Amino acid sequence: MIKANVIVDYSPWKLKIFNPNLHVKKRLEIILKKNFLKRSNIEFSIMLTHKRLMKNLNLKFRKKNKITDVLAFPHSKKKISKGYIGDIAICYEIVNQRSKKTNFKYEFDKMWLHGYLHLLGYDHKNNSDYNEMLNKEQTIIKDFDYKF
Repeated sequence: MIKANVIVDYSPWKLKIFNPNLHVKKRLEIILKKNFLKRSNIEFSIMLTHKRLMKNLNLKFRKKNKITDVLAFPHSKKKISKGYIGDIAICYEIVNQRSKKTNFKYEFDKMWLHGYLHLLGYDHKNNSDYNEMLNKEQTIIKDFDYKF
């Protein structure tokens, strides 16, 4: 089982995704059923927040004084196969802006999935790692069955 604890820190999120916990739970069921990531018995948190907090977190933890879309905070530097793996923070304003060309839930799914892959140890420090992570994201999101 993969469990996500979704914390809504900024109320406009609820106008776009009525029940974020249920939304993510359904997506995680797809990931488990398709056996995309061969991980189970893990737990993580997603904080749905706003640009001011994202800028503060980015400055505090990455020394970058700017807003960012998603931040991932792994619980450990080691690859973890069980237990609590870390936290993700996602910026409402960026998801909302990007959704003008696609769909809000689609953009949200891309963000939390990106953060989730970081918690699992994926990164994009070089082109090879970037391509591997991007391919994994695209493979998974394709099965979320979005139609535009």
